[in-house]
Amino acid sequence: MIDVLIAGKVHGTPTQRTGKSGKPFALAKVRTPTTEGESVFVSVIAFDDGPVAALLALKEGDSVAVAGPLKVGTWQDKEGQYRPALDVVAQQVLTVYQVRHKRAATQGDAQPQSQRPKDEAWRARAQSEPPPWPDDGPMPF
Repeated sequence: MIDVLIAGKVHGTPTQRTGKSGKPFALAKVRTPTTEGESVFVSVIAFDDGPVAALLALKEGDSVAVAGPLKVGTWQDKEGQYRPALDVVAQQVLTVYQVRHKRAATQGDAQPQSQRPKDEAWRARAQSEPPPWPDDGPMPF
């Protein structure tokens, strides 16, 4: 078994289905770029509550990263060409929303101290120094 981390954009709308046991699961397609500039579609299925909820919250075009075991196969298109079939069982799903939510919870609205300019010194320097480019007057538009 190969464990993978794939990242890409959601293709279509993720769907929820119910298994024979009555437990819901989610299905999604993720369009993942390759090094050749093309894309590969990865079929994603999730059974655990967290990954199911994360997939179902996504819409077409949303960025997502999925981690889990990979199953590799092939399929034949209408022209007879064999294409890769990639299936991942999502054990973890990471979305942009989750990253922003976690960042806001840990850092709050303010920037970390190390990234914050020293307000007074920064303002004084910005006001005292001329711009690094020549001032040619007002723009003619």
